Amino acid sequence: MASLQLNLSQTLRGFSSHRIRASSNGVPFFKPESGGPVILDIPLEKIKRPLMRTRSNDPEKVKDLMESIRQIGLQEPIDVLEVEGVYYGFSGCHRFEAHQRLGLPTIRCKIRRGTKETLRHHMR
Repeated sequence: MASLQLNLSQTLRGFSSHRIRASSNGVPFFKPESGGPVILDIPLEKIKRPLMRTRSNDPEKVKDLMESIRQIGLQEPIDVLEVEGVYYGFSGCHRFEAHQRLGLPTIRCKIRRGTKETLRHHMR
């Protein structure tokens, strides 16, 4: 699988400059001028999954996603809420588990900033 290497020149939410890889699906990593979401690869261990114990994933769906990710990479980033430098994942549970089971260190995330009140809302 072809890959694109990108060097981040600035620190972004606690991540210092380092190389990250984008899969060959052509989705760039960027920080939009509009202040909208940022798309980055984030280490799996940096993402808290507060609803993981209350929901279970479909094993067949995870298996199918693992095969797809092996062949063509992740096509749709998971949504992550950043509150005071901590990342919370409330969607993309199957994609997240597929990355874990494949032993991948990072996952592509669409990061939105939020407040503690936003976090409380998602926890309900």
